[in-house]
Amino acid sequence: MIYYSGFDLYEVILLLVFILIIILYKRIFGKRISIPDNYLSENLPFDPDKQIPVIKCSICTGEQVAGFKDKEDGHFTEVMLIRGDKDLKRFKRLYNITEVKKEY
Repeated sequence: MIYYSGFDLYEVILLLVFILIIILYKRIFGKRISIPDNYLSENLPFDPDKQIPVIKCSICTGEQVAGFKDKEDGHFTEVMLIRGDKDLKRFKRLYNITEVKKEY
């Protein structure tokens, strides 16, 4: 007696292809892309005479963005997203900063 499980070979192959697509999607788009240090410091220069290092914090979401605020007009230039202490240390190291002011 042959037992019928309810799945055809076509359905099983389609399911396997779907699972493979999900795995590949996560491998391609699931990685966090890091910008090289020399790119940040060269293309987003910091002038301590004209700018102040600032971390802008969102009251609602808690998101933190590091950047530089112009002393003259208050324009904020975003440099990088701060997700934790590691990112904050990297920001300070890149621009030789010891203290960063937080703004909400």
